[in-house]
Amino acid sequence: MKKLFAIMIIVTISVVTVSAKDPAPLKRGSIELAEQNYITGINTENEGLQVSSAYYLGEIKSDKAVIPLMRQLHNSKSESVRIAAALSLLKIGDQRGIYAIYKNIQFDESENVRATCKKFYICYLKKTLN
Repeated sequence: MKKLFAIMIIVTISVVTVSAKDPAPLKRGSIELAEQNYITGINTENEGLQVSSAYYLGEIKSDKAVIPLMRQLHNSKSESVRIAAALSLLKIGDQRGIYAIYKNIQFDESENVRATCKKFYICYLKKTLN
């Protein structure tokens, strides 16, 4: 049930993001405040909030979030949270995060997470080789 809820949140966020027309540019202070709030969000107990916060940290390419996202990738009990953290680390593109994704291919307990991390890592390799 939690997985379904997390997936529904991601789909809803994606639809809202895609359907938004030319949003007004954010001021630098607004982005920093949002970044701080999203980092706080990934450290809560609410799985849906963790997933959406991780997603948006990837969207804004937050360098400050690399370590907290790596912590989520390695320590979260939820597959959805680990996958969202891996996706965000991929979007940020920091080498520490990319290496964490690579190691997760080998050591994650979930076959689903390992397979998804492998796909993310292959996408990263294709992008860097082109």
